[in-house]
Amino acid sequence: MNLHQTFHNLRASLDREVLGQGHLTERLLIALLADGHLLLEGPPGLAKTRAIKVLAALVEGSFHRLQFTPDLLPADLTGTEVFRPQDGSFHFERGPLFHELVLADEINRAPAKVQSALLEAMAERQVTIGRETYAMPPLFMVMATQNPIEHEGTYPLPEAQLDRFLMQVQVDYPDASTERGILALARRDARRGADMPAEPCASREQVFAARQAVLDLHVADELEDYIVRLAEATRRPDSVDASLAGTVRYGASPRGTIALERCARARAWLAGRDYVSPEDIQQVAPDVLRHRVLLTYEAQAAGMTVDRLAATLLQKVRVP
Repeated sequence: MNLHQTFHNLRASLDREVLGQGHLTERLLIALLADGHLLLEGPPGLAKTRAIKVLAALVEGSFHRLQFTPDLLPADLTGTEVFRPQDGSFHFERGPLFHELVLADEINRAPAKVQSALLEAMAERQVTIGRETYAMPPLFMVMATQNPIEHEGTYPLPEAQLDRFLMQVQVDYPDASTERGILALARRDARRGADMPAEPCASREQVFAARQAVLDLHVADELEDYIVRLAEATRRPDSVDASLAGTVRYGASPRGTIALERCARARAWLAGRDYVSPEDIQQVAPDVLRHRVLLTYEAQAAGMTVDRLAATLLQKVRVP
């Protein structure tokens, strides 16, 4: 079975287990192929956690769920040094963060010290304990969820940490017909006593090979220029539309430019093409930019959102 067929089967399995969330399941696979971390935001009960757990069951690799709470400590993630009285030495016991696929559930409920420990792992693929540095597994991927409704007992994620997420995906309610299908799916899971697939569809080696294939895709010079111009437009939106002057405090960083290109590559590869099209860039741009652009207070008071700004920029920036 070739790589495209493997990932086609992987997506089909995801869509069978997570109904009505095609946008979400595609973004999960894009993040996996682009070797990035993913932040999911939406009200409770929309299958955010389920989607991540299904993906972890379908991809070969160790998985751990971390429930973030206000009393969580950095050592609860990274591990700690344990004293051995037999020989008077210290031994490092690795924490749950050293798994390959990590679900950080309700990530914004943990305080700053915990977020800083997670930041090093996400950004540098390593954890420093005392004088020693420990590498994360090659397949290491953080998939985090947060609830936008409740703010009591939550801590806003630092901008530096948000920038480490490849994409921030908004999860919305399904339609009525899909919700009827969800009822049938819930009954099936209750009868069989399990809600996760039994066997993985993709091995570690297939994931690594697919990531390399994504990097080998052709991106025309004109499209690279288009990606750069989109990123620049988030920093100086008045350069493409004078009415947008004074709407942005901070635009997307060069890391956002890299993320936009990597996600466009992954989407094109999933579609079975060996080249990136303008549509690939335009489709992933809102999710890549959503958490990287900070609006001014005046713009927010006037009802502007990052999604609206991104939609305007996609209309105004010339497509090659």
